[in-house]
Amino acid sequence: MRDVRVDGSWWERACGGREILRLALPLVMSSLSWTLLTFIDRMFLMWWSHEALAASFPAALLWWTLLCCPLGICMYAGTFVSQYYGADQQQRIGAVVWQGVWIGVLASPLVMAPALLADTVFSWTGHDAVVQAQEATYFRILSLGSPCMLVSYALSAFYSGQGKTRIVMAVDMVAVLLNIVLDYLWIFGHGGFPAGGIAGGAWATVVAITAKVVIFLVLLALPWNRTTYGSLDWRWNGHLLARLWKFGGPAGLQMLLEVAGFTAFVFLVGSLGTSELTATNLAFNISSLAFMPVFGLSTAASIVVGQQLGRDEPDLAARGTWTCLWLALGYMGLVSLLYVAVPDLFLVGFFASGETGNGEEIRRIAIVLLRYVAAYNLFDALNMVFVSAIKGAGDTKFVFGTSLVMAIVLAAGTYLALRVYGAGLHGCWVLVTAWIWLLGVIYLARFLHGAWRTMRVIEPVPQAGA
Repeated sequence: MRDVRVDGSWWERACGGREILRLALPLVMSSLSWTLLTFIDRMFLMWWSHEALAASFPAALLWWTLLCCPLGICMYAGTFVSQYYGADQQQRIGAVVWQGVWIGVLASPLVMAPALLADTVFSWTGHDAVVQAQEATYFRILSLGSPCMLVSYALSAFYSGQGKTRIVMAVDMVAVLLNIVLDYLWIFGHGGFPAGGIAGGAWATVVAITAKVVIFLVLLALPWNRTTYGSLDWRWNGHLLARLWKFGGPAGLQMLLEVAGFTAFVFLVGSLGTSELTATNLAFNISSLAFMPVFGLSTAASIVVGQQLGRDEPDLAARGTWTCLWLALGYMGLVSLLYVAVPDLFLVGFFASGETGNGEEIRRIAIVLLRYVAAYNLFDALNMVFVSAIKGAGDTKFVFGTSLVMAIVLAAGTYLALRVYGAGLHGCWVLVTAWIWLLGVIYLARFLHGAWRTMRVIEPVPQAGA
């Protein structure tokens, strides 16, 4: 076993800066491409109408909430891939990826069904009637893309788990560019497309997600992937499916609970008024410029932990995680400084259409909310990197339990702040800031505890007939 203590400089050593950046940069670029897409999509909707922007975030968040549990399981196939890859069991990779696809296909009817009740669901929000109608429209159309969203994440695990992140980046960028072009054409009615407004934006997203699935299927069908990794071994495998469900299920529930807590927060804030909801949507949308690149780094941490544990190198897994964290903190610190010093740098595009109305009020509120985002960004980096690292080892039961408690705290705390104590918008944002601080500290403590070091999600030896 290598002596990881004397393995070169921070930059040169195994799982040091250069190795992690080589793995993480394509994931960061992929995350940034989807961030850019979301940013431009929301900007176009703001140009269309303030109500369209106000409606898009709650509707998309509810759609994402419904997807989270099966999506988390589909994504968790990447942890199996990384540990199989590290353990030199490549022929198991294709089979476990397709078990993720099966889960996505079987879960699709369940996550699509709420679209039938969209009007009723959004009537409960207390949002303005115009916003409610657009929320329902956006949600119904996005729901049609649910099967492809789930399947695309399962298929992408084939490459991300192996550390072949440039391929994932390339596919994501193609889908993002397609989405941006379709957004412009379909929202405003150019190039023969109808002027669909918020509906056009939703249809553009569905088409782009479908394109991702097609591209990944073509790549998996390549001869090298079929012979080396069994990439088209799409057969139902009860043993692998059970293991994926055992470890991925809690990971999926963790995603569901955390996003559900945020969804409840946004819906409750929306009851304060359209300006408050729009400003909150703007702040969260802009915060994705900080969040999504760090999400790429956290994904790299999960891959590194999985691969190094597959090689029985927990010390290198820990080193790679800390390297990811230092990079994440550096980026988060820079972006947070910009949020405070030059907030209009991020807001100017949303008000470039020249529309008046309550735009100046929304801008003033959003500038203050970005200061809250800056206050919690560094702790969010702790949260994302360490939760991904311990999930990459298989410590998903702890993650699920923590998420269950913390989601209840956020949802119930926001309700009490608004409905019982009348705390208003700033009270809610103080609450969500403290909530993220606490999450970061909890997952840091769990990582330092070290229980993850002895965990594995794969079998030590492939079982005959499995």
